[in-house]
Amino acid sequence: QVQLVESGGGLVQAGGSLRLSCAASGITFRNYAMGWFRQAPRNDREFVAAINWSGGITNYADSVKGRFTISRDNAKNTVYLQMNSLKPEDTAVYYCAADTNFIATMAEYEYWGQGTQVTVSS
Repeated sequence: QVQLVESGGGLVQAGGSLRLSCAASGITFRNYAMGWFRQAPRNDREFVAAINWSGGITNYADSVKGRFTISRDNAKNTVYLQMNSLKPEDTAVYYCAADTNFIATMAEYEYWGQGTQVTVSS
């Protein structure tokens, strides 16, 4: 049984910060790249950030580069997304996902969490 459980979402004002967490179970966590994706109302789901198995390689969408940081703790089977300088356009449901391939496309990610809502007010 594979489970990815996101937490840490909420309501913040523009310019504020949130840290999302995603706890994984049912997989050998260190064998998986992890990604964060988001979906705003009436928008397609989009890539936010990804991190390879060791945490040594990361990738970010241009829209969040310099503001968001993805990290992981393999001892805790957890991946994080630190979000700073939040903007109203960051409002979305944020999903974590896992795949054995760091360069997997969104459609190829094998496992997905249920999502956590992030709302940024102006």
